[in-house]
Amino acid sequence: MDENTWLVAGLGNPGPGYSGNRHNVGQMVLDELAGRISASFKTHKANALVAEGRLRPGGPKLILAKPGTFMNLSGKPVAALLKFYSLDASRLIVIHDELDVPFDTVKLKQGGGHGGHNGLRDIIAAIGTPDFTRVRVGVGRPPGRQDAADFVLHDFSSTEKKVLPNLLTDAADAAEHIVTDGLASAQMRFHSPA
Repeated sequence: MDENTWLVAGLGNPGPGYSGNRHNVGQMVLDELAGRISASFKTHKANALVAEGRLRPGGPKLILAKPGTFMNLSGKPVAALLKFYSLDASRLIVIHDELDVPFDTVKLKQGGGHGGHNGLRDIIAAIGTPDFTRVRVGVGRPPGRQDAADFVLHDFSSTEKKVLPNLLTDAADAAEHIVTDGLASAQMRFHSPA
């Protein structure tokens, strides 16, 4: 496999009923990235929808993957794709919703725990290491006493939907920046106050 190949997994739940949920923001970012590399998603035997392309001619190759499982079972498809493409965890970027990051904010991280995120928990268990890069797309905390699990399974509010395209663009830009310039450079750009 090309040494400049990256598996970018966008987490979410399958099916149109979930497509607008906060929990599916990782897959929304993948749609943005697929548009940028002019790639279409196709069914892969690893139980995922996969789109492949390059950021520019001769540039890094991206393998964009939406696991075909529910969020809490994301690990098996991700592990199967790493094996299929002969990649290790250092070439994995996982894009996911993050309750502990304010809405309309993107944070980048290498390794660490799962922070209660069941999708990350399952990936860590399936690939045997937490040492992969995460693009944490902030969805914020639920209002009042609403249960967090219930909150992420609802669509973005009408107010949030006005800002959502910018958030998806920022997250896609962050993933691109990691691939082209490295995590430290991406963190400097995306973690700095505007």
